[in-house]
Formats: sequence, C-alpha cells, structure tokens
Amino acid sequence: MLTYPDLDPVALAIGPLQVHWYGLMYLLGFAIAWTLGRWRGSRPGSGWTGEMVDDLVFYCVIGVIAGGRLGYMLFYGFDQILANPLNLLKVWEGGMSFHGGLIGVLLAVLFFARKQGMHFFQVADFLAPLVPPGLFAGRLGNFINGELWGHRTDLPWGMRLPCREFPNQCEDAATNAVWSAPVHASQLYEAVLEGLVLFAILWLFSRQPRPMMAVSGLFLSGYGVFRFMVEFVRLPDAHIGYLAFGWFTMGQLLTLPMILAGALLLGLAYRSRASVEQKAD
Repeated sequence: MLTYPDLDPVALAIGPLQVHWYGLMYLLGFAIAWTLGRWRGSRPGSGWTGEMVDDLVFYCVIGVIAGGRLGYMLFYGFDQILANPLNLLKVWEGGMSFHGGLIGVLLAVLFFARKQGMHFFQVADFLAPLVPPGLFAGRLGNFINGELWGHRTDLPWGMRLPCREFPNQCEDAATNAVWSAPVHASQLYEAVLEGLVLFAILWLFSRQPRPMMAVSGLFLSGYGVFRFMVEFVRLPDAHIGYLAFGWFTMGQLLTLPMILAGALLLGLAYRSRASVEQKAD
C-alpha cells in the first residue's frame, strides 16, 4: 500500500500572504497551454500568430477561473454561497468545477472567434489539445490539497491517509489510529487519464488534417468517458451524495452531455467530409 506524503498546501508564506500549490498548478497549466499554443501557431500554414495565441489564452484564463469557481459553487456548493457570498471568492481553498470552467472557456472561444472573424470550431479545434496538461496540473493541485479521495480499496496502489489530517477517513477506525484504510487516489487517476492520456490522444490525432469539429468532438467524448469511469471509484461530495441507483453522481450527470455532444460532433465532422468527398468525385 502507498502512504500519503506529508504535503503542505501552502507553497510559500510571507507574513499573512500565502501562496498555495493549488493556485500555482493553475498557473503551470496556463503556462503549458500558452507554450504549446505558441508552438502550434508557429507552424507553417497554421493561420495563427503569436499575438492571437496570447489573446486566446488570456480570455481562456478568465473563463476558466470565473466559470470554474462559479460552476463549482452552483453545482456543488450553493449552500456555501447562501451561508456567506464571499465564499465564492475563496479560490485558494480549492473548489473548481471542470464543467463550469468549460462553459467559461466556450464563452471565451466564442468571444475570440467573433473578434477575429473566425469560425467557432476553428478556434475550439486549435485549443482542445492544449487543455489536458492544465487538467493534469489541476488534479495534482487537488492531490496536494488532500481532496477528492475515492472509495476504500484493497488494491496494491491504495493510499493510506494520516488520521490527524483526514479524521473523516478514520471515523470507524480503532481509537488512536494513525492511518486510515487504503483509498483510491482518484484525483491521480484523473490526472493520468484526463491529463496525460487524453493529451497524447488529442495531440497525435490533431497532427494530421481533420475535418472541422473532429478534434473538439474527440476532446469532449474522451474527457467525458474518462471522467465517467473515475466517478465509479471517487467519493461524491458529502453534502450531495449519490443522485440515483447508489452510484450515479453529479459528476456523471454533468459529464453525460459531454459524451453525447462529442459523439455528435465527431459524427457530423466525418459526415460532412464524406459529403464533400462525394461531391468532388
């Protein structure tokens, strides 16, 4: 079994000022997306300039932060808003929704596309392969924060948590227990699947010319399938619990439309290309 390392969520403290690893992981994700976008935009015939990439990443940063936080508080923590509206601003404590961030990014892409006179999916297809590294970094931030743990497991990679830091994981343990029973490190599963694996799939897929909407569709369906799978071993938020059947979670409910939309975009993309090829013949 693995043991959770002694990780301090605060990376740097100067008097009352604290810099959290969670926030630094977001900065890392944005930096990687910008670097990859600059590289893709510099390729001959890409139709992108460095300035366009800079603007797109800037708008997406705003979309991720505003949409991610607002989405989390609406989907998972509405009671916290009612208790104290200022909780909406406490991003450093964790609590960012991918689905809310996605909506924020889609609005940013729409704004950018209209400003540049481009098709929405021209921008979305360019952006999609740049997103997974940011998801990887964000899930590492969740791991450092010690949040989003999974169910108990007997698998050899199950992770024991210190009862001193995670008392809720040790409620049924022996008195004065030091470690919890092993649990799934579901945030690391998501980091690997939604971050590394999805990035590899999208990056390789997008290296060849694809019909418009195909890359975006693959991103939506790929993320949706991976997230839906991990939700089976990830504990739901305690104040929400399971929505149905003793296993169906809020994450799965929000992910299903992504899977369906991704499959629809892929189908439309290749149907349109087949239609164009038939007319050419």
